[in-house]
Amino acid sequence: MTSPTLPPAVAFGGLLYRALNPVYAREPLSGEGARRHGGRFNTRGTPALYLALSPATALREANQVGMLQPTTLVAYRADLAGLLDGRDAAVLASLGTTSGDLADPDWRHRMLTGAPVPTQDLALRLTASGHAGLIVPSYARGATARDVNLVLWRWNTGRGDALKVVDDEGRLGSL
Repeated sequence: MTSPTLPPAVAFGGLLYRALNPVYAREPLSGEGARRHGGRFNTRGTPALYLALSPATALREANQVGMLQPTTLVAYRADLAGLLDGRDAAVLASLGTTSGDLADPDWRHRMLTGAPVPTQDLALRLTASGHAGLIVPSYARGATARDVNLVLWRWNTGRGDALKVVDDEGRLGSL
């Protein structure tokens, strides 16, 4: 069986947002929290940045488990290439998946019990093919069709991508 041909990459330019655990506020480009804990679209040990296209979406994403905890909201200027548009049903079908598969709420339980996590497997396939990230709807409680995320596995590589923290006043200290 041959693997499906991956769809072409798309680009994104504009502002993105993250609601960070303050522990990582001085390292807003590290992807360390995702590396340590794993996520819907990254395995433990793989750094990733989970970004949102709006501040409200970023805050909604930060409040997925329990009550909203202390959070640092950070904005980024992005000029990114090598992304896959996971909002497109035809793109997902070409990968052998669906939006329902991406939205599966059981991913965390699977990860914690050592079971395969299909969204993490998809991310591994995409990174192996050279994709830098994935644009997806938000799956956070209360999200609407306007809530969109961008997950990055590779950034600031010099390969047509730039992600810069908006911190004109130096509030996060030296980056």
